[in-house]
Amino acid sequence: MVKFKKIGRRFIMTLLFLAACYATILAITNVSAQEVFEAVDQEPLEFTIFEQPTKHVNITEKTVNHKQAKETYISSEQIETPKTLEDTIDLKAYPSATVTATGYTAGVESTGKTEDHPQYGITYSGVNVTRDLYSTIAADLSVYPLGTVLYIPDYGYGVVADKGSAIKGNKIDLYYPTVEDVYQKWGKKDVEVYLIKMGDGTLSKETLERLNETEALQVFREQIKES
Repeated sequence: MVKFKKIGRRFIMTLLFLAACYATILAITNVSAQEVFEAVDQEPLEFTIFEQPTKHVNITEKTVNHKQAKETYISSEQIETPKTLEDTIDLKAYPSATVTATGYTAGVESTGKTEDHPQYGITYSGVNVTRDLYSTIAADLSVYPLGTVLYIPDYGYGVVADKGSAIKGNKIDLYYPTVEDVYQKWGKKDVEVYLIKMGDGTLSKETLERLNETEALQVFREQIKES
């Protein structure tokens, strides 16, 4: 009997202890035990999942821009064509030398030959004198051998075809058809000439004719003959 009393006393003490704990919890949290249990029963557990940020890669198609050449149309009126024979050649591309140039004819006043002489108008090279796109000129053959092509400003192309007793060193003679042409169109002057081609010591009639038939220069042919 005493044993049961002790157990009963302990049970009562335990209840009192639990009641004191419960009162303490209410005082501190202001939440009842029923609310706590209801919250546990009703509210689902929530889990926050932190997702790793997704790296978005934008793939763009690279395109190559091909620039199209702009078509430009030029009329024939806009093209500047050479006005003179000298405009067709870049004289700076050729070696030059200053010479004393005089004019000569095929007549007795220059060669001592009259028109009835069998060698009248025939140069030392064997070709006939001519005033053309490529005119015959005389030079010192030790300086400019036969066949040498010079460009002489205000005269045109000259091909060494002849020599003369007075033509030595830096002197040349330019052919003109008449004495009047020599005095009116040239006379005697110092001029810078340009070496287009050094001759090989020969000049044929065929070579001279081929030079004077140069198709690209035909537009200037009459211009040269009249100068």
